[in-house]
Amino acid sequence: MKATVQARLDADAQRRLQQLVRELGWSPSRVVREGLQLLSACHGRARGKIVGMGKFRSEFRDLGSNKAHLKDFGR
Repeated sequence: MKATVQARLDADAQRRLQQLVRELGWSPSRVVREGLQLLSACHGRARGKIVGMGKFRSEFRDLGSNKAHLKDFGR
């Protein structure tokens, strides 16, 4: 599905967009699409989730996320 988005850019953002278009040889639309992909890769996933959480049985349901359980760990 293709969509059109309008954005208001201040002078600094417009200057940076034009600079990227010149340096990369891309269209302004491609610069924006690539920027969205980068932001999505950095911020698109739920934060605070620990990989592997709940994979092992323990009496502590929050063992991997509760700092109280990690007190003096490794000392």
